[in-house]
Amino acid sequence: MACAVLGFASTMVGAQQRPPLVLAAASLQESMTAAADAWAAKGHPKPVISFAASSALARQVQAGGKADLFASADEEWMDVLERGGLLAPGTRAAWLGNRLAVVAPVTNPVRLTVRTLAPTLARGALAMADPASVPAGKYGKAALERLGAWDAVAPRVVRAENVRAALALVERGAAPYGIVYATDARASAGVRVAGLFPAASHPPIRYPLARLKASTNPEAEGFRRFLLSGSGRAIFARYGFSTR
Repeated sequence: MACAVLGFASTMVGAQQRPPLVLAAASLQESMTAAADAWAAKGHPKPVISFAASSALARQVQAGGKADLFASADEEWMDVLERGGLLAPGTRAAWLGNRLAVVAPVTNPVRLTVRTLAPTLARGALAMADPASVPAGKYGKAALERLGAWDAVAPRVVRAENVRAALALVERGAAPYGIVYATDARASAGVRVAGLFPAASHPPIRYPLARLKASTNPEAEGFRRFLLSGSGRAIFARYGFSTR
């Protein structure tokens, strides 16, 4: 009987120590990894993070995929999950902000202005996350439309599955320009910022965070609270995100 009790206790401890699974927007790769490391340094199991486009991650949750936290690069995909009853009530929170940038290979010295944006981008391929569904692409299309450049640029758009795939196309020289977040440009040694879009040219870039309703991991809520804390937000600020 004692052995059975010990075995049960061991199973319970193991369950409590299971790391949470976090679904995070591709643009959070370096910062979320650093946050997971900081959480693990406090004696917690290191969270497992799956990075992809917010659209792909949200659809994964809709299809019944198991995870604990969702960090989206826009409000719309979080809204989709909330309307579907897939978020743990009361856990959705405003979290981070970002800027939208045009990047070019680091060897390209061009500086884009609102006046030169359309004619410059229309001369070659423009790498973007898919503007039909991926947040970075949707923000990019909205900005180009607002600046009157979309019609000229649209035929040149090379659609990528997420913002980091768009960044990689510019890094490899497969596209002379790309639209990514300012934090993505900062994370790459192979590109430089050719110009920043005016903040008013697109919807505000907001990253919400929430625990998923199906989560059963006791570590998930603690990590969510850490990400929202002052010390957690400070990690993301170091990578260029706004934490308003």
